Parts: sequence; structure tokens; C-alpha cells
Amino acid sequence: MIDASAHRYASIIAGGSGTRLWPYSRKARPKQLLPVAGGMSLLEHAWHRVEGLVPTERRVVCAADGFRAVIRDALPGLRDDNFLGEPVGRDTLNAVGLIAFVLAERDPLANFCVLTADHLIDPADGLRARISEGFRVVEADRSRLVTFGIKPTHAATGYGYIERGESIIGFNDAFRAKRFVEKPDLARAKDYLAAGTFAWNSGMFVLNAATVCDAIGRFKPDCARGLIEIARAYDTPMRDETLARVYPTLPKTSIDYGVMEPASRDATLTVCTLPMELSWLDVGSWTSYAETIAVDDGGNRSNAHWVDAGSRNMLVVSDDPTHVIATVGCEDLVIVHTKDATLVCPRASAERVKEVAERVPEAWR
Repeated sequence: MIDASAHRYASIIAGGSGTRLWPYSRKARPKQLLPVAGGMSLLEHAWHRVEGLVPTERRVVCAADGFRAVIRDALPGLRDDNFLGEPVGRDTLNAVGLIAFVLAERDPLANFCVLTADHLIDPADGLRARISEGFRVVEADRSRLVTFGIKPTHAATGYGYIERGESIIGFNDAFRAKRFVEKPDLARAKDYLAAGTFAWNSGMFVLNAATVCDAIGRFKPDCARGLIEIARAYDTPMRDETLARVYPTLPKTSIDYGVMEPASRDATLTVCTLPMELSWLDVGSWTSYAETIAVDDGGNRSNAHWVDAGSRNMLVVSDDPTHVIATVGCEDLVIVHTKDATLVCPRASAERVKEVAERVPEAWR
């Protein structure tokens, strides 16, 4: 009898530039490497979430190849051949596809979970239990693609949503994914919250590697052709040359748009969603980053050397313990100081920081 657990893998996607957290998040130190809760980076939190679920030798990280050394230093158990370095970012379909094609080449029976280095999730044992259930769903039928939905706490407009359909026979709390909805307006988000059948799309999955390869081949053949060539060369001396030549040519697209949505309409595949009732924080903007810092009686949050008189609802952040930030009677501002750049904006405009990051000179990005 095959031991299914011996073919379980965990993968972490640690790409993205984190421009909405500029100037703290920079090209040289993107958000997934920033220290957050407990002094650990978001990437370290993601790595430790699968402790006891998947051994270190079966964990892979997909990130920019330029961060190979710093990521391997941060994750001592990560083997060099399990760091899948992207020469350039080509969106999530190609990141997940690179993982799937390499794992399928190494282990034709591989099933893998996909985690991202964007989130703080609590409790970790609750997440591990749901991922274990996701593995069991896929191991029972490799044509199933499992995604995890976070129970909404409010009518968020910055997240994608998944609507659940009928239950999956033989599994408690596993459902068909009826449809995916990208970032609705406030009115629709309120309707989804009231309906009780919608969840936030977490961007986390459990998948059979061979099934993902087949799906990409059918839905995005231009991506599949290049990923096949890369995977065949990956564990050979031709890896770096093949990656550098082929990967930048892959069409950019997301895993949700390129695979999960067409798969949900395909008779040969079953997209499943497993609800998660967990504390889930997507640390993707200054408003969400603020939630990682303790709040005082005036609604202020700060990790800086900050002196204030009468300000309220402030977020004040600095990576320089010798620099003093002083405010008087301010309200609802975000102030972020680094050695070479300072950001000041109303909290209500924090989502627009990305616009500024794209306009600053290249040397300050």
C-alpha cells in the first residue's frame, strides 16, 4: 500500500515587490523579508507553519533568485535544490507551475500545498489541521484542486471571494467552489457577507502536481511548454541557462484566472473549497501592517522613537532607533521613516502608496 503522506510537499511563494509598504518594503528587502510579529519575517512565519506537517526536505520556496542567499540564511533547513529561483516575476500561475512541474518530474505521485509569505495566521495548529484535510481530499481523488476560503469578518473590497456550492461526499466541511469573484464593490461585498456562502480567497491551495501540469497544458499551453523545458533541465547542469532563457518568456497570469476559474467549469476537474475560521491578516498595506502593532488609548500604533502631543489614530513606523519623530495634534496619518526615504499620507489613502512607489527614482525603490 502506498503511504500517501510520503508524497506530501509544502511550497511557499515568496514573490511580489510589496510596493504598498514602501518605503519599508524595497527591492533590496521586499515585504516577505521584513520583521513583523515576534521579530520574524512573514517568510519565516510561513515556513514554521508547516512544522510537523511536512518535513524540511520536502519543503520548497519559490522566490526571486536574487534573494537565494538571504532566504537560505533565514531558513536554515531549506536545501539549495528546493529553492526555485525566478529570474523575473511572471505572476502566480508560473510560480505554482514551476513548483508543480519540478515536483512532478521528481515524484510523479507528489501532492503539494501552496502557502504565501504575505499572511499572519492564527492559530497555526488550526491551519495545519485544515491543510491536512486538504491533502486527504486530493489524495482521495487527484482531479480535485483544493483552495481555502477565509470566513469573512467584514465586507472587504480588497480581497477576492469564493462562493461555495454543494458538499464533497465523504468529507466534513469541504465543498465545490461554485464561482470566483475578484474584488467586488462595497454593495456586492455586503451582499456576500450577508449570504454566508462566500469566503475570502486566501491564495492557499492543496494540489496534485501532475494534475496541475495537465491543467496548465490545457488552459495555458504557452506557459506549459516553457515550464516543461525548465523542469526537465532543473536538476541538471542546464538549470540556470534554461531558466534565464525560458522563464522570462512565459505569459504573465494568475493561478486563479489561468487555472482555478476554467477548472471550475471543466467536467474532468473538481475545484473544492475548505472554509477556514482562523485569524488571517494579509499584511499587504500600511493599514494591515498597523494591526501587527499594539494600539494605545488614542488609537495610535508605533514601533518608532516617537514623541507626541495630542495626536490620534496615527501609525508611526521607523527602522532607525536613533531617529526621533515628533508630532503635535495630528490625526489619521501614516508616517514611515527609513534612512533614505520618508512617507507621510492620510490613513484613508494608504492603498495609494503603490502609486508613489512607482513614481520615485529607481535608486529609492
